[in-house]
Amino acid sequence: MKKMLQKVSLFLTMASTAVMMLPVNMCYATTPDFEQVTQPVVDLINSILGPAIAIVGALGAVYCVFLGVKFAKAEEPQDREKAKTHLKNAIIGFVLIFVLMVVLRGAIGPLTKWATGAK
Repeated sequence: MKKMLQKVSLFLTMASTAVMMLPVNMCYATTPDFEQVTQPVVDLINSILGPAIAIVGALGAVYCVFLGVKFAKAEEPQDREKAKTHLKNAIIGFVLIFVLMVVLRGAIGPLTKWATGAK
């Protein structure tokens, strides 16, 4: 009985999905124009990315200076090693975030062309 209910439930789910997708498939009988959808998203990303790079750079510099001071003040070898590890990880993290933001800024043009189907 339980297996039969699972099969009926699966069938109803598949049937309802097919019925809901029917209007979507009919709307895209021709090639869709994604430029109206992608342009606002690209504009939003471009407007946020510049200030975000500046904020990440400033926060990274302040945090690394804070960790550097903590490293310099550490008297115990264990505290010094811990501060050194934290500083190294912070530098790696901020460089990685910064590089990914710059890559996103460079890749937004080709990604937009790909999404809109432009040559």
